[in-house]
Amino acid sequence: MPNSETITYEQIFNVTSNGVVVTDAQGIVTHINRSGETILGISAKAHIGMFVLDMLPLTGKQVLSALETGNPILGHHIIGKKVDLILNITLIRHGAQVCGAVCNFQKMQDFELTAQKLESHRLLNRQLKAIFESSSDGIWVCDGKGTVINLNKASEKLNSIKAKDVLGKNVADIVKMGVVDRSVTLEVLKTRRQVSAMQYIKRSDRYLLTTGTPVFDENGSIFLVVINERDMTQLNAIREQLEQSRMVTEKFKDELAEISMLELKAEEMVAENEQMRQVLRVALKLARLEVSDILILGESGTGKTFLAKFIHKNSRRSRKPFIQINCAALPENLLEAELFGYEKGAFTGAREQGKAGLFELAHEGTLFLDEIGDMPLFLQAKLLKYLDDHEIMRLGGTRSRKTDCTVIAATNRDLETLVAEKRFRQDLYYRLNVFTLRIPPLRERPDDLFELLNYFLNKYNKTYQTRKQIRTKGLEILQSYSFPGNVRELKNIVKKAVVMSEGQILDEFIQNMLAPMLNAVTEKIQPVISEPAISQVSRKKRQLTEELLAKEKEMLKYAMKRCRTTREIAAELGVSQPTVVRKMKRHGLGGGNNRDCL
Repeated sequence: MPNSETITYEQIFNVTSNGVVVTDAQGIVTHINRSGETILGISAKAHIGMFVLDMLPLTGKQVLSALETGNPILGHHIIGKKVDLILNITLIRHGAQVCGAVCNFQKMQDFELTAQKLESHRLLNRQLKAIFESSSDGIWVCDGKGTVINLNKASEKLNSIKAKDVLGKNVADIVKMGVVDRSVTLEVLKTRRQVSAMQYIKRSDRYLLTTGTPVFDENGSIFLVVINERDMTQLNAIREQLEQSRMVTEKFKDELAEISMLELKAEEMVAENEQMRQVLRVALKLARLEVSDILILGESGTGKTFLAKFIHKNSRRSRKPFIQINCAALPENLLEAELFGYEKGAFTGAREQGKAGLFELAHEGTLFLDEIGDMPLFLQAKLLKYLDDHEIMRLGGTRSRKTDCTVIAATNRDLETLVAEKRFRQDLYYRLNVFTLRIPPLRERPDDLFELLNYFLNKYNKTYQTRKQIRTKGLEILQSYSFPGNVRELKNIVKKAVVMSEGQILDEFIQNMLAPMLNAVTEKIQPVISEPAISQVSRKKRQLTEELLAKEKEMLKYAMKRCRTTREIAAELGVSQPTVVRKMKRHGLGGGNNRDCL
């Protein structure tokens, strides 16, 4: 390779990218470089020695003016016939005397291209600066040694500092100053990887999530560390609020579970009867094993709801919600909405925000479906689907929701008969019939009567601050009564006697209260016995169900004479109003002067 002494000024002159024309003090052309030949489209040999004004009429005027005035001309725009130029004329001096002029020119197109590139860089720089300063996150930039070279306004605010106080300082010194409690920049420089850490800024009392990212040069060395800071103070506050809300929700769920159990605690289930004790033993086993899809059978008033709560209380779900619904108490469309919920606009009158169904509310708890035998067939199909996959879909919804709850169903109806009559789905019956609990009626539990009587008497004496008593005569009257309303009816009889009786002894009051019903049964049975068409043998063969239905009908007819509405009849007989309506319909006792109180 030749050394620098072999390079001549002529070589340098000829490789210059701009065109150059040199004249002496009189304007005679003395030098033209190769770029000048190319740009002007002339030959140097043919034009050296020419008067500049003859060679370049437009440029020559500017050269002669500069030589005459002794002032250089910079950035002059020449519009020629063949090419447009940007012209710079500088003067050659020897002391104070002007010896010549150097015309340095560039094509306008090349000049504009260079200017555009320069402007685009300026624009890009402005954009990057705007992004840097407009970011809501704090940004620090450090060099490969940990010296702070820039930070934005957001970072100044988050750290409660001024940029001038930290620019040019090493992050190790900034930590010593107490501006931050730790530096991710030092950790990035040490580990050569991205590092995230939570910083506490004492000056601004903020918690910042800081992430440092290394930037490597072509040699693999870290030449920049970019640090992003995000304010986590508000996010932490929101998280704490959510945690408090979650705790409040859990508290409400616990309170709901406790409220649901109050009735069971207040109404202890008496079980002196061995058959009833066996029912409770099986129920306790099912509860501890968390068995779902349980069916409770029994006449109205036997305590099916209490048994369902007993199962819930003794399961591991006891602190979760116990939700119950009477399937006979609501119209079909409302029952579906209550069970499965609905989305916004699912039907006319739907709440704007939609509504969660009972299956969702009972999540992780227990859902008790009372009077399951009265559930419409299309809802039975949806219930069966839930029992299979534990997923429900709200009315008007497009996605299924997973819920987990123990399902307990109860009915006082003969499901086998309903299945035969195609009023209850056979597949649902078989699904629910795996774990069945049958509660015996009170008339089949004579050994429980005395204990129940004693329990209710003590309870209402305490409630109403009385000291009422039932003696042998009252007990014998109660033992002779069949209690079609079962335990609920016994409870109402004792309550009414304690409240309404004027005397201390309740025997006579109970006798007067039950006498009409006992007489009605006697009057109903007597003609049947005396009819010659019905022999003694056929009377004995009469089914128990027929006898009970006959007694039930007489009780309803007697109550209808005394009461004006089905609600009053329900209160009189100690059963629910939907049960009264259903039984009246079964016996064809609707109409008359009785009016439903809906």
